Order: sequence, then C-alpha cells, then structure tokens
Amino acid sequence: MADAQQAETLPGGAKPRRRFTVDALFSDGRAQAVGVTDLPTAKEIRLDRIEPDPEQPRRTFDPAKLAELADSIRQEGILQPIAVRYDPDADRYVILHGERRWRASQLAGLTAIAAVVRDVPRDRRLIQQLMENIVRDDLNAVDRAAALRALKLQLGDVPWETVAAAVGIRRSRLFQLLGTEKLPATAREDLRSGRLNEKQSRALQGLPPVHQDVLRAAIVAEEIPAAEAIRLAKALRGAGLPDDREAITVALAQIRRSGSPPEQPAAATGLLALIASAASGSRVDRAALAEAADRGGAPAYSAERLAAQVLALAQSLARLPADEVRSGGQAYPSLVALASTLNAIFDAPE
Repeated sequence: MADAQQAETLPGGAKPRRRFTVDALFSDGRAQAVGVTDLPTAKEIRLDRIEPDPEQPRRTFDPAKLAELADSIRQEGILQPIAVRYDPDADRYVILHGERRWRASQLAGLTAIAAVVRDVPRDRRLIQQLMENIVRDDLNAVDRAAALRALKLQLGDVPWETVAAAVGIRRSRLFQLLGTEKLPATAREDLRSGRLNEKQSRALQGLPPVHQDVLRAAIVAEEIPAAEAIRLAKALRGAGLPDDREAITVALAQIRRSGSPPEQPAAATGLLALIASAASGSRVDRAALAEAADRGGAPAYSAERLAAQVLALAQSLARLPADEVRSGGQAYPSLVALASTLNAIFDAPE
C-alpha cells in the first residue's frame, strides 16, 4: 500500500504540503494497525453450513472434554478460528482443522463460528491434519496409525520412510505407532478412549492373546505404569504359561507380589501344555514333546509308575486346603493346566 501521505515539492524551496492518496481513505492509521494485515478469507460461518472431513484422522472425541470446551466457549467464546475449505459440489464448508471446536460450539448453543477459508489440495490435507495432531500430541496412537497407513496409499503406496519424512517424524516412531494396529480390539478401544496410553500398550505387543487381555485388564484397572507393565510382560513371557486366563491371572498376581512367577508350577504347566498339544496327533507337537521329555530326563513310560504317581497325586489332593484350589491359590494354576491337559487327551481323536 502506498504511503498515506505524499510530499509535494513546491518552487522556491517553500515548505512542502502533504496531500492524501485514495488508499489513505481506506487505511487504518491507528498504532495497533502497524504490521497488521486484514485477511480477506476470515469469515463467520453458520454451523449448519459446516461439516467434518470424512478423511479426518481423528475418530474419537471424549464427551467429557467436549463438554468442558463447550463451557469455556460459553464464557470466553472461540479464541481461535477453525480452518475450512469450500466444497463447491456440495456447497458446504469442510473442516480442515478444529472439529473439536465446531462440535463444542454446537453444544454451547452457538449458531456461527469464526473460520479461515483455505484452498488446500487433497494430497496435502491429510499431511497437514496429521502434522497438526502429531505436533500437539492430541491424537490417539490407533487413529494416528490408521491415518499414516491411509497417507501411504494416498501418496501412491510410497515407502514408509517417505511417509515419515512427509509428516516430520522418525521412522522408528512411525513403526511404534503402526505396532498398535496389531493389538486386540479391546486394547485398541482402550487406547482410543484414553484408558490405556501408548507406552503402556507396548507391553502387550508380542504376548499371546489371552496373556495380552489379562495384562491389559490389570493395567487399566490398576493404572499400572508403562515401565512396570513392560516388566510384567517380560516375566509372563518367560514363565511358559498356557493360554488359560485363570492360570495367567494367578501368575500375574504372584509376579506382582514377589517379583517373579512361581518357578515349578510354570515349568509343570509348560510341559502339560506340550502334552495337550501333542494329544491332537500333530507330528511337530509330538516331536516337541519328546524333546522336552528328553531334556527334562523323563523316564520311559511305565503303567505301574503312572498308577503310583496318580495315587500320590490323589493323596496330595486329599490333603489340599480348600483355599489352594480357589482362584488365587498357589496350586490353582497347576491344577487348571492338569485339567486342560486331561481334557485334551480324552477328547483326542482315536
């Protein structure tokens, strides 16, 4: 914009007069206007003319936090405009950034919201939305992973290194996020809702399904920190427990009390699990069982020895306190594993 006033040179060195340009009639000459430019795209748009982006990576909105934001908007108004693009085909404004503010404004009873209108190419929208949420750390890991996978396809199925560079994160960080997609549905839902954080969820990765669910439930119920959850997962992984919920629950409680799982029951249940697998007739399972028996120094089969050992077991059971066979008792995991093994043997095909 030209200077608000221009000097006019007069003959004879007379003091120049100041004259105003046409631009000066429309300029803001106040002190607060220095260095400030009005944006022609900033508008106030009716809420019913705005709709969410169906490709927005955020899929979860905490109702309690939305209600808090709505209360803030009622008191203070919208402190930062949202960003939208105009869709001429639908004659609607589609949200680029700020869907939470738009939703909260509806809860607050507003009819319009301040918005900046931008023309963003489709191949840049998801990148911008991802970058905004990653920088603000305001998007759960499961939704981030899904958005990163969608971005990979949108960019032409490029290598993951290219995706990481596009959104400005390390390759290792990208694979940490993608790892959440391998978790069971219950754990992914806990991540979305905030009951489980991403660092805690890393303890679940690599565990068998039932182990995952037992540890996940304990982490959520007792708010176990990430470092402790990883320690528990390592101990469970080394205990050789079968995929039996009660046995794993008992072992997990034992690990938390003493710092390590009960060694003998773990070894026994591991061997029983191999016997149950071999009962199905699989050649691989039978070979694994034979190897385990050789490694443990098990003697050859003898009907007389088996009868004597069954009798010894019956005598031990006759002396067993009632609380030992309840969930949480020290003998419970071994007995559960034994029952599962016997069922597998009896149900094995002829």
